[in-house]
Amino acid sequence: MDNKNNINDKPVDKKPKNFIYEIIDEDIKNNRWGGRVHTRFPPEPNGYLHIGHAKAICLNYGIAKYYGGKFNLRFDDTNPEKEDTEYVNSIIEDVKWLGADFEDRLFFASDYFEQMYQWAIELIKKGKAYVCDLSAEEIRATRGTLTEPGIESPYRNRSIEENLDLFERMRKGEFPDGSKTLRAKIDMSSPNLNMRDPVMYRIIHQRHHRQGDKWCIYPTYDWAHGLEDSIEGITHSICTLEFENHRPLYDWFLDELGIYHPQQIEFARLNLSYTVMSKRKLLELVQKGIVDGWDDPRMPTISGLRRRGYTPEAIWKFTEMIGVAKRDALTDVSLLEYAIREDLNKTAQRAMAVLNPLKVVITNYNGEELLDAINNPENPDAGTRKIPFSNEIYIESTDFMENPPKGYHRLMPGGEVRLRYAYIIKCEEVIKNEKGEIVELRCTYDPETKSGTGTSNKKVKGVIHWVSAKHCFDAEVRLYDRLFNVENPGELDNWLDYINPNSLEIIPNAKLEPFLQNAKPLDKFQFERLGYFCVDPKYSKDGKLVFNRTVTLKDTWAKIAAKSSS
Repeated sequence: MDNKNNINDKPVDKKPKNFIYEIIDEDIKNNRWGGRVHTRFPPEPNGYLHIGHAKAICLNYGIAKYYGGKFNLRFDDTNPEKEDTEYVNSIIEDVKWLGADFEDRLFFASDYFEQMYQWAIELIKKGKAYVCDLSAEEIRATRGTLTEPGIESPYRNRSIEENLDLFERMRKGEFPDGSKTLRAKIDMSSPNLNMRDPVMYRIIHQRHHRQGDKWCIYPTYDWAHGLEDSIEGITHSICTLEFENHRPLYDWFLDELGIYHPQQIEFARLNLSYTVMSKRKLLELVQKGIVDGWDDPRMPTISGLRRRGYTPEAIWKFTEMIGVAKRDALTDVSLLEYAIREDLNKTAQRAMAVLNPLKVVITNYNGEELLDAINNPENPDAGTRKIPFSNEIYIESTDFMENPPKGYHRLMPGGEVRLRYAYIIKCEEVIKNEKGEIVELRCTYDPETKSGTGTSNKKVKGVIHWVSAKHCFDAEVRLYDRLFNVENPGELDNWLDYINPNSLEIIPNAKLEPFLQNAKPLDKFQFERLGYFCVDPKYSKDGKLVFNRTVTLKDTWAKIAAKSSS
């Protein structure tokens, strides 16, 4: 959001160009809200946050930070059937990890239940709300359509006294779930279906994760949301576009009560390609065991992205790149991958790892030595490290071909290649097993070609990575890829049929250079020529290291798309 390395640095130097900032600029110019700016992020604790929520967090916190205002984290915990303390804790962790500092302003809608109840009584007394005995199905059936008005409930004209009595008895728990609701009395012929006597309260006999069994009636989102904003003194209530048609109801409730009235502003939600963003669909992936939890690195959840190796800076950069719009669109996930590549390219320690090893014996080399390797060519302060070299090494099996095509610049029979940070070697002999499979290469090295200090002018086109067989260690490497193999799976009824079968490949015994043995959970590295990797915090334990691939070095999917279209 700004051009500083630390997203919490103040002041913010760069203002995004979008219509929301223009609205706030005009409000400040006109001294609306007394020049205050106060935003909030109001998640429902019914699942883990995903990258779409990250966009909303960055937007709301970024606005508050730019204008020197305040930012609240408020849980909209009005549905005990789907909410859980696990989700509350994960959301708090994710918001803090992104750097959105809500200071001491952590709130819960459930703390306002008594005030909401009293305001509902006010509307009943004004003749603006009534207790309805229609079932949820009957309410839907009498709501009408875009071209036909709704049908008034037969309970719409109950007396104020009867409504007050029934509403109090609803609270006391005298009626079963679904038997009664409290509805606003507005206009059953309104062209906006949300204004056709919407439900304000429903009966749910379920223990609440914070309120326990104190309540058995719970406010709906439409009733609660504006009240929460009003209580907290929010100035700009920023919502996603699907709530635009709900804004007249938001305004109606606040105006009828005559209480402080924030301004609701809508923006387009984030839709990401090769991804589903629905909490319901994400929960289904978890429950069916398609992924190993909400934090699976293939999930678009913030916890999944963190475990995969994404950084807060990359996510902020991504939200800055995509901007804020008023119209829904599908954002290419490659932009998110680009953002993390750009960040890790500058910050990730380089290392060498061989995922599919082929043994190479250097027949004319004796002894061992330590070679200098650059830790990060993008960061001069990163320095160098020592890597051991010996006469037995591992290279990638894909870096050798017995019968290579024209233009192949890696190792081949009789061919030469440079070992990264080491020497030029030449393949002299190919060793195969009884099945005809290549199991070992015999090579010679040129001692005059030592990287950085060699006296030879010999040059070769190919440079490959390697590890010393005597010094490397084994680790599990998990190659994560996109979870779906179609661009917009969320739009398909049979979306589960398009799970990418290659979204995870587990390599149990990759060969890694020795300094990586000291890596800690969430440490990030660039495995040279292979991609960016992160130490998995979930499975790295008891001396075992597991590395997750964060992203490849290049957009391999773009290459696939180019080939398929040619």
